[in-house]
Amino acid sequence: MYSTSDLEKGLILDYDGAPHVVEATSVSSPSARGGNTIHRVKMRNLKTGQRIDKSFRSGEMFAVPDVDKKPVQFLYAATGSSHFMDLEGYEQFELRDDEIEWERNFLVEGLEGMRAIFYNGSPIALELPNKVALDVTETAPGVKGNSATGRTKPATLETGFVLQLPEHIEQGVKITVDTRTGEFLGRAKDA
Repeated sequence: MYSTSDLEKGLILDYDGAPHVVEATSVSSPSARGGNTIHRVKMRNLKTGQRIDKSFRSGEMFAVPDVDKKPVQFLYAATGSSHFMDLEGYEQFELRDDEIEWERNFLVEGLEGMRAIFYNGSPIALELPNKVALDVTETAPGVKGNSATGRTKPATLETGFVLQLPEHIEQGVKITVDTRTGEFLGRAKDA
């Protein structure tokens, strides 16, 4: 069992009969005697993707869900789903597009550091590495001397994801993207 004092970012707990991942926490101590410490928690339901904000009193308990994280490899995308292989047991499975809507923006062949989250033995979510290297497939041409300005332009990546890049980045360049926010981090080191 988890207590409110155990709640921290990344922890997966069982709440309302479903696994939830803690995204942020804050603690408010009472100013009056006898008041309870309040833990404000932002969580995301791993089954539905719904985010909730909840307040708990100090000492409340939560069940530990039957969750397992396994390294996986992206195999291919089909209509309505994406297919993966468990790298430990070599079993293949699929996740529906609506289950991994955000994560699909960063799925490319050979992506390392990816894990699937299994709940009661069934895959329900995908955990990506914090940053990935992707090719810019479409953007306006870069202009020499624009690296000093802070202006940006839209660019389409190899996965179809569109983000804002500095004006000096050209088509065909490999860039690093933050998978949590979808923001440009810089040119990829191996480019």
